[in-house]
Amino acid sequence: MTAVLDASTDAKAAGPQSQPLASWHTRAGALCLDVLLGIGVLAVLAPLAVSAPRGDWLWWVYTVSAAVIVLLILANRWLLPTVTGWSLGRAVCGIRVVRRDDGEAVGFVRLMMRDFAHLLDTAMLFIGWLWPLWDSRNRTFADLLLRTEVHRVDRPARDMRRFAAKVLAAAVVVSAAFVALNYFVVYRNERAVDQARSEIAEQGPHIVEQLLTYNVDTLKDDFNRAQSLATDSYRSQLVAQQEAVQKAGPTSNEYWAVSSAVLSAEADRAAMLLAMQGQRGTNPQDLRFITATVRVDFDKSRDGKWRVASLSVLKKPLMEATPQ
Repeated sequence: MTAVLDASTDAKAAGPQSQPLASWHTRAGALCLDVLLGIGVLAVLAPLAVSAPRGDWLWWVYTVSAAVIVLLILANRWLLPTVTGWSLGRAVCGIRVVRRDDGEAVGFVRLMMRDFAHLLDTAMLFIGWLWPLWDSRNRTFADLLLRTEVHRVDRPARDMRRFAAKVLAAAVVVSAAFVALNYFVVYRNERAVDQARSEIAEQGPHIVEQLLTYNVDTLKDDFNRAQSLATDSYRSQLVAQQEAVQKAGPTSNEYWAVSSAVLSAEADRAAMLLAMQGQRGTNPQDLRFITATVRVDFDKSRDGKWRVASLSVLKKPLMEATPQ
């Protein structure tokens, strides 16, 4: 109702008539350059940021880049017109937002409020954006609320179309660079994970066998070999277990993996479940057969070798005497 009354009194109301009104198509073109171009880049960034691990360096790159793009959009819409008299899109299209009462350029605060008022144009099923097609002064709901109009004016002396083409090309390049970066990082990570899974599936059982196997005649060398297969954090626990074996009286202990499954794998760490069998003792007549189930965590060291980071016994060893 307000819009109807306002339109009916426009002919009687005194207002600036020195400059023609901007058409809907011209305003739409300026809006695309000012806002939709940046939103297009954000539309590329958003799914990449969501898919990246939160807190990872790639997530930070996407998040900071998105924040910078939002700031550039807002600076172009609110700050540049205050300083230079133009936003990028309005300079290319040769239009300017002015106060309805005196035709003077709109300042920072009113430009900001006007853009927030555009939410009303959007909320009303986009009718507000189409309102200039039949409004006598080509105004949106935001223009009606903030008492603004958009006039056609002479373009700035600088060739803004060429500059806008460079900005458009830069936006395309940036978007493509983000997609390429994501593909490169994700592809490399997937390859690294596949390689780690393959390596640990092959090497893991042998590492655990060597870690748990020792012979009474080569006990010192076997223990040293086992320590070399453990990470720094796990080595102290392994040494304590080896000392307990020596105090109890050295004996031979042989393990082999009968089945195994990779529980998880990353580029530099993995977890595996193993079913182990073995035998303990030095006298063939007194050998005891052993069965146990263990979970083993592996870390890849800087030299590219896998080492045991932890070993948990899920099913305690069961020992059976050798049948006579």
